[in-house]
Amino acid sequence: MNETTSSKPMYEKIFDEVKESIVTQGYKLGERVPSEKELAETYKVSRITSKKALEMLAAERLIVRKPGRGSFVADPSEDSHDQESTGSTAGSSTINSKEKTIGLIITDFGNSYGTGLIYGMEQASRDNDSFLVLRRTFGIPENEEESIQKLLNLGVDGLIILPAQGEYFNAEILKLVIARFPLVLVDRHLKGVAAASISSDNMKAALEGTEYLFDLGHTHISFLSPPPVDTTAVEDRIEGFIQAHAQRGIMVDKGLWVSDLTSTLPKFFNPDNIEHDLERLVSHLKSHPSITALFAIEYNIALLAKTAVERLGLRIPEDISIICFDSPPTDLGGGYSFTHMRQNEEEMGRIAVENVLNIMNGQPVPNKVLLDAHLVLGHSTGPVAPGKSL
Repeated sequence: MNETTSSKPMYEKIFDEVKESIVTQGYKLGERVPSEKELAETYKVSRITSKKALEMLAAERLIVRKPGRGSFVADPSEDSHDQESTGSTAGSSTINSKEKTIGLIITDFGNSYGTGLIYGMEQASRDNDSFLVLRRTFGIPENEEESIQKLLNLGVDGLIILPAQGEYFNAEILKLVIARFPLVLVDRHLKGVAAASISSDNMKAALEGTEYLFDLGHTHISFLSPPPVDTTAVEDRIEGFIQAHAQRGIMVDKGLWVSDLTSTLPKFFNPDNIEHDLERLVSHLKSHPSITALFAIEYNIALLAKTAVERLGLRIPEDISIICFDSPPTDLGGGYSFTHMRQNEEEMGRIAVENVLNIMNGQPVPNKVLLDAHLVLGHSTGPVAPGKSL
C-alpha cells in the first residue's frame, strides 16, 4: 500500500481505520494506539502522513497525545479543558498552541543577521506556550535534509526553515509542502509552490538604498553579492537595484558588479577564501576607477569592501561610499557604523511563529508576507568627491 493507491489521501484512510478501531473498542479507553513510526511502517507511508492522521484523531478528541509517551484513547467524559495536550484546535481566531513544538532550521546566525530573528521567535513561542527547537545547517543542503528528518522524528508539530543557499529547494522541503505539513519559510520563498513565507521586501529595500546613493550624486555603483544561485532574497535585491536605475534613467553597467563572492557563505568561510575575495575586490576597484560607491548585499561583504578600499589607500566615504543590508548595533561596542537597510528581524521571527501555529490550527495565513526595511545612516556614505561625478 502506498500514498497514491487511492483517490482518498492516505492520512484520511489511516484516520478512518484507527477511528473505527476506537469506536468498536478494538482500542479500549486509555489504551495506547500505534505511534507515527508504527503507522508509517504498517501503511508504508511517510511519517508526515501518519502524523497528520494522529493529529486529526486528536482534533476530534478520540486520542490524547502525551509527549514522550505516545497516543492513548481519550475518555470522552473528560472536560474539554483537559484535552489541551492533544494538540486539538480551538477553532477561534486566536492561536491555541498548547504543548506545540516548533522546529527551527537556520543556516547560521550572528550579530549582523539572525540573532534578532531568534529573539522574535523565542518571545512569540513563550507568548503562545510553545517550544522552539533549533538546528543550524551552515548553508549545506545535506545538513538541511538531515535536520528536517531528525526534527520530524522528534515529533515536532511544525517547522520554520531559513533554506540553505542552493540552486533548488531540497526534496525534504517539497515533501513537506506536498503533505501540507505546517511550514513557514523565512527570508525567501519557494517559486511556484504555495508554501507560506515571511521576509523583508528585499526589492523595495534595495531600490530605496540605491536611490539614496543616487541622491548623493553616485551613478557608478558596484553591486557586490555572492552568486544568486536562484536564491530569491539575492534575486529580489538585484531586481530592486536595477529598477532604481530604470526609474532614474541611469544605465545599469553590470561590468561594475562583482557577483561571485563566496567567502561570507557559511560553507565557504575560511581565511583562504576571504583573502581570495579581498584580492578580487582590490583588483576590481583598480580596474574600474570610475566606481564611487559600493552596494554590498550583506554586512560581511561590506566588511570585505571596506578592507579592500583601505588596502588601496582610499578613504570612506570621501573617495568611495559603502551601503549594505544590516549592520550590528554600535551603541555599546563602538564599532564602525555602515549606512544600511535594517531588516525588522524580531517582527519577522514573531510572525513566522504565529503563522506556523495558525497553520497547525487549520487557520489561513498569507502565502507571502513582506516587511519593510528602513534606511539607517552611518559613517560609510557621503557625496561624490569633486571631479568624480560623470
